[in-house]
Amino acid sequence: MLPWQYSRSQRLFQPMKDSHALTLSRSQPPVSYPDAIQFLYGLRLFGAKLGLENTFKLAALAGHPEKRLRFIHVAGTNGKGSTCAMLESIYRQAGLRTGLFTSPHLVSFRERIQVRRELISEQDVVRLVEKFRRLLADFSNDHHPTFFEVVTVMALDFFAEQNCDLVIWETGLGGRLDATNVVTPLACAITNIALDHQQWLGDTLEKIAFEKAGIIKPGIPIATTAAEPNVLAVIRDVAIQKKAPLTIVDADIVDRFPDALSLRGGHQKRNAALALAVVNLLQREIPVSAKQIADGLRQVHWPGRLQLLQQPDGRKLLLDGAHNIAGAEALREAVEKEFQPRKKTLILGIFGDKDWRQICGILAPLAAEILTVPVSSQRTANPNDLTEACRAANPSANVSVCHSLGEALQKSTPDHFIIITGSLYLIGEALELFGYVSSAKSERDLNEWGADTLKR
Repeated sequence: MLPWQYSRSQRLFQPMKDSHALTLSRSQPPVSYPDAIQFLYGLRLFGAKLGLENTFKLAALAGHPEKRLRFIHVAGTNGKGSTCAMLESIYRQAGLRTGLFTSPHLVSFRERIQVRRELISEQDVVRLVEKFRRLLADFSNDHHPTFFEVVTVMALDFFAEQNCDLVIWETGLGGRLDATNVVTPLACAITNIALDHQQWLGDTLEKIAFEKAGIIKPGIPIATTAAEPNVLAVIRDVAIQKKAPLTIVDADIVDRFPDALSLRGGHQKRNAALALAVVNLLQREIPVSAKQIADGLRQVHWPGRLQLLQQPDGRKLLLDGAHNIAGAEALREAVEKEFQPRKKTLILGIFGDKDWRQICGILAPLAAEILTVPVSSQRTANPNDLTEACRAANPSANVSVCHSLGEALQKSTPDHFIIITGSLYLIGEALELFGYVSSAKSERDLNEWGADTLKR
């Protein structure tokens, strides 16, 4: 049984203070992949923490693998993963041995750490977990590294072992105090800035922008697609203080961007323009040809983001992890432009700590049929609450509650175009259900962390 209890009033994981997991770092070594995953599960006891002290110490114990690597560091609210996937694809086409570090994962923990888009092997996970289990003995329980801190340094160690030429490095939460900020990159990129994780990053766009801009390093070039004037002012101020050359990817560049992009949606053109700006900043250090850029963008794959699936019976489904207001607006715009005038069914599951009322208000008008479902997480919003919000936003729709994604798919109108959205957890569940991702056991719960124990 996992060392967690559930607080129904808060819908958050809370650590059990008398749990045997307090001695995790001194437990028996993992001998199999399930053992290693179980060890990582136990690290969730230590919640999440904003700060770099533990990560720097753990990296030092591991021999500072970050000093043997080159990075592009990517932060922002939405589009980080897509931008990282585009950069990785471009540089892989250029012949580099690329590392890719992203979060969260859709199904398997191994998605987080990839080399040339090959997931880290189960054997390497076991080996690295055993190595870091020994290193964690140098920490007290009061100052124990969190799951994300451990995984961050594990990834650094693996990429160094693999002699990666370049690592595309996505932030976890924020930037300034995020564990990924222990690296000094060749270049930084900041996607859009929107309201998300306000309880930890700040309740205004300016505060969130300041946290994201924390990845900017002295003299290191930075590119951004952030457009809101107050947000740009924050990023510009930090760049000036750090004497970091700033490139603003404006709307004109986005409009002129070619259509040869495998990822759907107008917002992906903006992400592609950001990736291209970073490539241009690094042309002297890492030359990339126009053909390699075009091939990289044409072949990039990033599941769960406006991903179109066709079932054997001919039914078409669109999967998109629109988990915040900005993501919902991007999804609505893409559906209105690319998938009209089909009749649609919306299958919606959202976390309760997101702005689910506004997300429902944005997405409900898209569909004639709306089916609300729980997300397979303790953080799920109540589907009954989602139903009320959707009915208010679209009184003419047929709205009902389902107990699971499988039930919703069975209940959906056969000839409708189906949109599944609201949470990346739900997207991962869909990919498993449809057989597009193979996994002996879902590891989505590893994305959970003790939000109530987050510290600065």
